[in-house]
Amino acid sequence: WRLVQEGLTERDGLCRKRARYLLKRALDLSGSQRAELRCAPDECSLFWWSAEKNEQLLHLCPSWIDVLPHLWKSVPILDRRCWLFHPSWHVCIYRRMLESENKTLTKEGILHFLELYETKHLPNSLDFSEFVIGPLMDALSESSLYSRTPGQSVGSCPPLGLRLQKFLATYFTLLPEEEKGSFLLKFIQKMTSRHWCAVPILFLSMALASIPACKVLGAEGLHALRDVLQCTMITHQILLRGAAQCCLLQTAMHLTDVEKVSFPEVSSFLLSLRPEESLRRDTLLWTELCSWLQVNDRCFRKSVTSDFERQETSSLCQYVHSLVGEYLKTAASERENCFMPDWFEAKLVSTMILLAADVEQMKNKYSGKSNIEWIELEAFLNPLLDVLMKLGSNAYIPTLRTDKSLQLLLKLLQTRWLKCSNAQDDEVLLFIWKSLVTPVESILEFVLRRLTTNELSTVGDLDRCDLYLALIPEMVNLCLKVNGKKMPSIKNFLSSLINASIHNLQERNSEKEPKVKEQIRKVAGMASLAAVCEIMGGKLEVHLEPLPSMDALKKFISLSQFNENFSNSLDLCEETASQGWGKVVARYVRDQWICLCFVLNSFPTLAQGYEETSVKSLSTVERSKEILQFALEALSILPSDQVSPVFDCMKVLVPKLLDSSEALCVEAFDLAWKITSSLSNTQLIFWANLKAFVQFIFDTEVLAVAASAKGQAYAKIKEIIFKLIDLSTTKTGVFNVALSHCCQCWIFPSVDERSALRNAFLNAGSYSELITEACVFGTVFRRDQRHIQDVHAFIENLGEKCAANVVTESTNRDDHYVRICAVKFLCLLDGSNISHKTFMEDIFIKLLDKDELVSRSRTRYYANSLQHRIKTRVWQTLLVLLPKLNQNFLCGTLDRVFQAGFSNNQASVKYFIEWIVILCLHKYPQFLDKFWDCFGYDEEKLKKSICTFLSVLAHFDIILENTSEKKPALKKALIVVLQWCFSHNFSVRLYALIALKKIWGMCRMLHVEEFEALTPVIESSLQQVENMHGTGNAKRNWQRIQDHFFFATFHPVDDYSLETIFYTLPRLSELAEDEWISLSKFDRFTDIPLPAAFQWCRSRAELRDLKPSDWSQQDMGPHSAEADSQTEWTDVQKKIIPWKNSTPSLDLETAFEDRAAKLGKSNSRLIVVASLIDKPTNLGGLCRTSEIFGASALVVGSLHYIQDKQFQHLSVSAEQWLPLVEVKPSQLVDYLQQKKTEGYTIIGVEQTAKSFDLTEYCFPEKSLLLLGNEHEGIPANLIHHLDVCVEIPQQGIIRSLNVHVSGALLIWEYTRQQVIKGDTNSG
Repeated sequence: WRLVQEGLTERDGLCRKRARYLLKRALDLSGSQRAELRCAPDECSLFWWSAEKNEQLLHLCPSWIDVLPHLWKSVPILDRRCWLFHPSWHVCIYRRMLESENKTLTKEGILHFLELYETKHLPNSLDFSEFVIGPLMDALSESSLYSRTPGQSVGSCPPLGLRLQKFLATYFTLLPEEEKGSFLLKFIQKMTSRHWCAVPILFLSMALASIPACKVLGAEGLHALRDVLQCTMITHQILLRGAAQCCLLQTAMHLTDVEKVSFPEVSSFLLSLRPEESLRRDTLLWTELCSWLQVNDRCFRKSVTSDFERQETSSLCQYVHSLVGEYLKTAASERENCFMPDWFEAKLVSTMILLAADVEQMKNKYSGKSNIEWIELEAFLNPLLDVLMKLGSNAYIPTLRTDKSLQLLLKLLQTRWLKCSNAQDDEVLLFIWKSLVTPVESILEFVLRRLTTNELSTVGDLDRCDLYLALIPEMVNLCLKVNGKKMPSIKNFLSSLINASIHNLQERNSEKEPKVKEQIRKVAGMASLAAVCEIMGGKLEVHLEPLPSMDALKKFISLSQFNENFSNSLDLCEETASQGWGKVVARYVRDQWICLCFVLNSFPTLAQGYEETSVKSLSTVERSKEILQFALEALSILPSDQVSPVFDCMKVLVPKLLDSSEALCVEAFDLAWKITSSLSNTQLIFWANLKAFVQFIFDTEVLAVAASAKGQAYAKIKEIIFKLIDLSTTKTGVFNVALSHCCQCWIFPSVDERSALRNAFLNAGSYSELITEACVFGTVFRRDQRHIQDVHAFIENLGEKCAANVVTESTNRDDHYVRICAVKFLCLLDGSNISHKTFMEDIFIKLLDKDELVSRSRTRYYANSLQHRIKTRVWQTLLVLLPKLNQNFLCGTLDRVFQAGFSNNQASVKYFIEWIVILCLHKYPQFLDKFWDCFGYDEEKLKKSICTFLSVLAHFDIILENTSEKKPALKKALIVVLQWCFSHNFSVRLYALIALKKIWGMCRMLHVEEFEALTPVIESSLQQVENMHGTGNAKRNWQRIQDHFFFATFHPVDDYSLETIFYTLPRLSELAEDEWISLSKFDRFTDIPLPAAFQWCRSRAELRDLKPSDWSQQDMGPHSAEADSQTEWTDVQKKIIPWKNSTPSLDLETAFEDRAAKLGKSNSRLIVVASLIDKPTNLGGLCRTSEIFGASALVVGSLHYIQDKQFQHLSVSAEQWLPLVEVKPSQLVDYLQQKKTEGYTIIGVEQTAKSFDLTEYCFPEKSLLLLGNEHEGIPANLIHHLDVCVEIPQQGIIRSLNVHVSGALLIWEYTRQQVIKGDTNSG
């Protein structure tokens, strides 16, 4: 039986057939025996037969076997309430579904299997466990399975994620106790056995975290979880891997048996979590971990190396005591190790100290103690403080011990405070700070000695130099926060460090080839100066007061020769090449530019006050030019991750040189862009470089000087803007950085002493393309990109429950943030400010230009296409700007808004245009005359877009709110609307009637006597439409359009808000979900705050709670394509002027007969006439359909159509097997008369007052089907030549089918009736 099961799941089809044959044969024999059969005496036999259930088995088994070759039928066959078979037989089906190449079938199989466990009616079977660990988990590795269903809102958990959590929790609960541990361990180990994508490993981790608390995992399980943590690091999706780490930590806390694991094993696991992605002290997850440690304290297994021999278990405090002691011990053999110790140990010790301290505080809090003595924490810190206090006075402390103590000190100083209102409430951190501030003088003395004497002598010592320099700003901050009395010590230290470093750098060596030791000293000296410059440039200068040595530093940097040391004094012998000397040299050069950047920002001119020097002959411009050339050289020699300081210097230099050396500045722009764009695939350093690049290119003064000159630099900056936008379409978030920086600089300019620009906002006008493009920015994402965004939204919706949301740095790389930033920027503008007013008017005009450009480039565009989205975004932004524009400007631009209403617009665009028109007329009723002019265009232009203007009239009560004389306007509106109530177009009549109902209601309220004569007509018309009866859809459509949100609920004035514009209305008009921008995203984007008095945020609840309607409107402009292919509405029939007809050629019929004979086909009795159709695609489809169903001929307007590629693509060579006859439209009348004389019944496919229902019409044998034109239907001059009209019954809203589809339905119905008739005759 195992062999049969393996055969059923084999990939080879023949093998599966043989296995099914064997199984079916066995079942037939078993059924005929009617006996108790079992292949093994135990309860888990793979095959058994029961005489008692013989009939039930005979009924079910064949169905089960039939499922195997047709897997899509499997769902109804597998009965979850009845287990007549051994579970392994069901697994056969699931295995086949999960191994299918059809992803839909795979997903269906997974969901169905997971659903089994919601019933809890499950047999315990090893097969199921093996199946879960094997094929099921293999199938779950596919990311696309975790997608949202169409009905789910953005930010919801995908169905598979929810099912997986329920399944694993239920399945694990049902397992026998002795099997739980082994199953869970295999499950976790399976997660490490392959390279999982970020999405599957996240949801599997969430499923593990959802298992009810149970002590089943030991040390091996904890190690396996740590291995899974390493798997999460593979993905570059930081938020997803952070969320997975949080879930895995929760899994460890829920499922670990603490009596089987020791503190070293727990701490090693915790160190695998990244503090910047998951476990950080200011999160709820940290609090949850502390609570778990507090509850289980003294329950953990004693470590093998523990000093507490008599105890079976270990407490957290004991472990941390021993950990700190062991950490600071140094073996004699390692004391003078030239390499820095690994940071892992320092991270481990600092994390465990903080955890132990927080656990102790939690215990004291629960016990009600108010005065905490911090005995334990003091004991943890004392060994460290002992070493730190001796650093300044004891020169014989082993280097390894000093390294470790300073590493631990740095990690403790970098600690975040707990999640509370402020740092003062965090008693643990305050105690640590107060303890660590004591040895500050000793530490500073040690650091000064190490950095300025000859103690750093090897390349490996530069790592120690980094450690010392990283400590300096932390020590400064510590003294500022805890003990200001220590600041004089800080000041003296910095002055001494500057003087000693300058002395080391100026010291000349007599030897031609300097030794490594001397050069390391110079590298350390320049690094020290760079560190001081960064501290002083970080706004700490106000606390430190001017340092006496700063003048010496500025003078030294001003007179330095940059990049010179790279080629001369830093060349070393080959023995150091293998030690990464190139990186050291690059670091030295970078530190030079950090110092220069500080000097440039401090001094407006270089070498000021030092005329006696050798550079006195150089003017400021010449010196700046020389340094800019050095900067270009530095960009070419520095690694890409170290160019930021050079960008910062160029930001200061370029504005001074744009007038005199524009070509050099343009070269700087080009080189900077080349370096930045080349890193777009390097995740780690790209964003930092991009930020520095943007701050350089889009610096306020750089932009202002370039814009005033209007030269090459100005053109180059605009070119870079569009390159950034282009790069952002492939790398999400690039445009966000540039736009956010510019908007903040333009609307909130910082006080900058060197800036000569008084009004930073003038740059917005000079570079308005940036804002214009931002307003319409956004690409149509691939499915996999949308999938990742959905999972991101789900994680973000978890809020603080997921620690990753708290600790992960907000990057604002969502494409929505580009538009949000632009919209918030526009909301901050003030219409009374002349600069703001001019800018907004310019943006308004440019957005209208963009809308016209899209309309011209694509006269017909599809729903949710990029063109549709761009047009929607344009009109959304115009709506935001509208309240800030004055009457004179709107008077000049309103005609362009009206013209946009005549374009081919999708529903969402249409609503926004109508909304803008309504708001304009509401605020300025004097524009009504312009509006009435829109109804005066020729009928050809109006007939496709008149609904836009009729929709505006449906809100006429709001338009006239600010008008004192309402009667003249109502009279004009009534006259206009009544004309359109008699339109041939059904949809136009609906919109006219909805407007008439509104306007007539206003007339009755005002008791306008002039309209009394019209009262009977209008009242009876409205009453008739309300009570209409009939077989069509008219009554239902009338009710639907009245209930539509735009007419029933939407209020153009009260609903004016950001939420309505960017979320509610796009949702109700059925735009794609990735176009909905929720209000929460506006709140989350904090770079640009909304004005304090801004009130237009939320929609009214009545509108916000609505669901999308089943009636939607869409215009078709004068250049739109065929009407019958549109999804929304079309002409039913159009009466036109009769055509002048000519006599058809006499030999047409001869040609028809010759062609039929040539093709060797018998003349049937159905002729399809498609002369009125002019679309090759429709003709090609009809040709194929006619040939398939054996029509005798297809009549077309021109035989040239058969050469068209679109025709041939649809016909797939049917024209070679079907007689085609050419009859031009002007010849149709005579052709139809001729066919009548031959006995043909002329049947028109058209909706008329007397048309027959297709389901009730009986086709004569000799039938001629006349199909209408795509736009106009069958012309009036041909209608009266028809013997009968047949229409296709409809249930939906749309009033017509595509002409090819209509023709195909009638051809099939004719064929069906003739086949039935032929069968009856032969019978």
